Amino acid sequence: MIEVGIVGGSGYGAVELIRLLAHHPSVKIKYIFSHSKAGELVSGTFPHLNHLPYRFESLENENITCDVVFFATPSNISKHLAPKFLAQNIKVIDLSGDFRLKDRAVYEQFYGETAAPQSALDTAQYSIAEWSSVDATNTQLIANPGCFPTATLLALHPLVDSQIIHNDSIIIDAKTGVSGAGRSLAQHVHFSEMNENFSAYAIGKHKHKPEIEQYLTQLADEKIAVTFTPHLVPMTRGILSTIYVQLKEHTTTESLHAQFQRYYSDAPFVRIRDIGEFPKTKEVAGSNYCDIGVYVNEESNQAIIVSVIDNLVKGASGQAIQNLNKLFGLDSATGLNQLPVYP
Repeated sequence: MIEVGIVGGSGYGAVELIRLLAHHPSVKIKYIFSHSKAGELVSGTFPHLNHLPYRFESLENENITCDVVFFATPSNISKHLAPKFLAQNIKVIDLSGDFRLKDRAVYEQFYGETAAPQSALDTAQYSIAEWSSVDATNTQLIANPGCFPTATLLALHPLVDSQIIHNDSIIIDAKTGVSGAGRSLAQHVHFSEMNENFSAYAIGKHKHKPEIEQYLTQLADEKIAVTFTPHLVPMTRGILSTIYVQLKEHTTTESLHAQFQRYYSDAPFVRIRDIGEFPKTKEVAGSNYCDIGVYVNEESNQAIIVSVIDNLVKGASGQAIQNLNKLFGLDSATGLNQLPVYP
């Protein structure tokens, strides 16, 4: 069995890891760490887990032994704590943004914090699970992608990789549910502020913008800048990303749809919807699926791609488990075959 620890155990990302890993046939949850709740039963924070015996443990324990540690923490935590585990030959999968950006100056600009050492950033492997080359021999530290980048990059990868779009034409209009903001109290997620409301936020300065641009720049081998506008929607889970791109040559919906099907023919968690059908967030809720719909306006030669994920699963904990599976040579779908919760 693969023994795992989870840091940040009282947050949404961590409880989703617990939910999914509890049914993983090759994993044993050995530790759930929380600095503020050490010694308390996990069920005291999450009563729906009252049948599980886990207690929160302190990271100050000097006798931690396991195979991998997940960091389900806000930024500015894992970069300080991960080196301790890596030095003990414990692999790390970080769900925060601390190791995603390779340029320290860009990290400091968008996160407002001192970046991790360059040596750690160079070592970390950014892993969109469908496209990365994670393996047990060469990978010690995985930077798990953010939720907006996951939905967006799975939609954009086939377009940029095949060089069929003008790379300076990318517009991303994305919506997320409030669980993406975490459990901490903030005015903008109070019920009376959020209910019956809909707002754009962090325009031009969202932390996921440079993450999207970094991946696409590496893929295209040329500098790519995108227009990215995130929105907050009064729902608990889900991301819907609508992406507009200008095609280089005349293309039909049928041919672009076929191209997406070819790119994801061996990807069990990416479902290309039938022509004329566009996914909704509820259709992937609670699952590790990314559903993608494709349309081409042949008059303007513009493609519109709609991509949906559950931000807490495919956008966080589910993809982290996919990366765990890749890291230990398991089938990528192991422990992740839950159907979406509907309605």
